[in-house]
Amino acid sequence: MSSLTTTLNLAGHSLYNRRVTAALTIASIAISVALLLGVERIREEARTSFASTISGTDLIVGARTGHLNLLLYSVFRIGNATNNVTWESFEDIRSRPEVAWSIPISLGDSHRGFRVLGTNDDYFRHYRFSRSRQLEFAAGQPFDAVFDAVLGADVAAELGYELGDEIIIAHGAGAASFAEHDDKPFTVVGILQKTGTPIDRTVHVGLAGIEAIHVDWEGGVQRPASRRSAEEVLEMELEPEEITAFLLGLKSRVAAFSLQRQINEYPGEPLLAILPGVALQQLWEMVRIVENALLAVSICVVAAGLIGMLTAILTSLNERRREMAILRAVGARPWHVLMLILSEAGLLAASGVLAGLALVILVTAAIAPWLEQQSGVFITIQPPGVFELVIAAAVIGAAVLISLWPAWRAYRNALADGLTIRV
Repeated sequence: MSSLTTTLNLAGHSLYNRRVTAALTIASIAISVALLLGVERIREEARTSFASTISGTDLIVGARTGHLNLLLYSVFRIGNATNNVTWESFEDIRSRPEVAWSIPISLGDSHRGFRVLGTNDDYFRHYRFSRSRQLEFAAGQPFDAVFDAVLGADVAAELGYELGDEIIIAHGAGAASFAEHDDKPFTVVGILQKTGTPIDRTVHVGLAGIEAIHVDWEGGVQRPASRRSAEEVLEMELEPEEITAFLLGLKSRVAAFSLQRQINEYPGEPLLAILPGVALQQLWEMVRIVENALLAVSICVVAAGLIGMLTAILTSLNERRREMAILRAVGARPWHVLMLILSEAGLLAASGVLAGLALVILVTAAIAPWLEQQSGVFITIQPPGVFELVIAAAVIGAAVLISLWPAWRAYRNALADGLTIRV
């Protein structure tokens, strides 16, 4: 043990004497390891985030479009619907004996960059996420009146809203809009608990509220001749004519495929019903090629970092011939020289891996809010897991392994060769 400690101590001092080269080598390994671990971390977190967004829903129904497009805009608030679903079709399908519950969804408006979702009370009763967890309120209650609004946790936190505050909904889903429904403000009556899903970045209002703000609008433009005040709108019949999509929970999951086929062949209008789990699997299959490509690039970068370390050690051997000769002259055996080179490689790799792990945590913490805002992917900051530890051990082991070549060369250097001055 004392011999190993002495060797490691000597290796540390030797690296310190070559600290500039050592620091560059460590930085190269750290960046390559951080890239590999970062890609894997984002991939796993993206899958977890997407999978936990919806739970317990058997079918998602919308206008006929692609399976992924329907999943993305109805659940993850990414993209837009190609068409709407008539209210008559929704009522016809939800009244079927196989259906236990239904949740209508109306999209298309926004508030300061956050999506607005029109729905009804069934949303708070039946929507589940992250393995059947129910929506809970941090403050307030579900909407009751036409101009009530319930905010996701991030909306309230980022915009500083509290119960009783008024908000203005804008037409369209962009971050900025010049067409606002400022004559019909909504009042915040509830704020949801944090869920780690796109719900946190959503403003929820009733379907009647969506109809109310669009009573005097047509084609995205307000009609001045038919403009109605908020008070006048409250006296009107505000049943929706169409919605964007709806979620279905069935009494028996065995009926899911049968009802899906019936909806896809619905005679009233072209509809599409998808199973969320199957659509998610299709999404993973689509991005698998990109994931594998990124993983391959990351592995190549790690290999390049280790080759850089090998090059640095090999380059230093000729400069260190006298150092090795002096060590041999004071009693060091050939295997001591071998262990010295291997120890240096191990220290360089270990330092690079530790720096890479720290870099992953720092970068993840820095980009997590931006990634959440831009794509709805929630990344949690957590200590290294089994995968990270396996990668760390593999990189250190590979570094020691490839350093056997320069270590063997140093081992073979004779004392006389080390003291010979070559011209």
